[in-house]
Amino acid sequence: MNSRLLSLLTANLFAVILLSLPSFAARPIAGGLDVNRLMSTPQFSSSVQMILGIAVISLVPFFLVSVTSFLRIIIVFALLRTAIGTQQVPPTSVLVGLAIFMTVFIMTPVWKDVTNVAVNPYNQGKLSEMQAFEAGMMPLKKFMLRQTREKDLALFVQFARIKPPTRMEDVPNYIAIPAFMISELKTSFQIGFLLFVPFLIIDLVVANILLSLGMFMLSPVMVSLPFKILLFVLVDGWNLITRGLLMSFR
Repeated sequence: MNSRLLSLLTANLFAVILLSLPSFAARPIAGGLDVNRLMSTPQFSSSVQMILGIAVISLVPFFLVSVTSFLRIIIVFALLRTAIGTQQVPPTSVLVGLAIFMTVFIMTPVWKDVTNVAVNPYNQGKLSEMQAFEAGMMPLKKFMLRQTREKDLALFVQFARIKPPTRMEDVPNYIAIPAFMISELKTSFQIGFLLFVPFLIIDLVVANILLSLGMFMLSPVMVSLPFKILLFVLVDGWNLITRGLLMSFR
């Protein structure tokens, strides 16, 4: 009986809600304002431009990572930490911070060129937004193509099915950026391989010593870690790696 009563009350409540839905429908605003008229107002256009502007700003960090030296630096630092075997030391935030400041140091001449050829003329009203963007991309494109391998650039030119460019200005941005990124990935992994070699030798030597002494239960990683840290400190590893990364962008 109770279940039947509950079902009946639920059905009646649902029917009342359905019948009352039309009363909540939006009514036309006085003056005949419709959707088309709303979209044509300046306030609507300003709101859309603000939303698009916020969306573009949110993509700026990804864009800067893709066209600067940050990509190579952070990958080398991550591979170095893995090679030493210190897990979370240095912390990721420290490595990212160091990579950012090194990126600012390396990219400062490029930013100055962008400011001179694009930002200042745009602020003075000499260039439109699109002209300023194209002019500002030229110093970045010059930097990227100087670090890009011809093989990687030819790969994207081939699949884009365009005429092989003869000048730097003729290389489209959508080809220069991915070609630069895969070149940076290859370069960073090559540097990472060279960093792994001395630490791998230490691991092999320690493992052979422990094996010859019959210490099967002792982890070679725990024993070799202090020696790897000691080697890295004695050769002033951070100075050497930083020097090598800076020289690799010349």
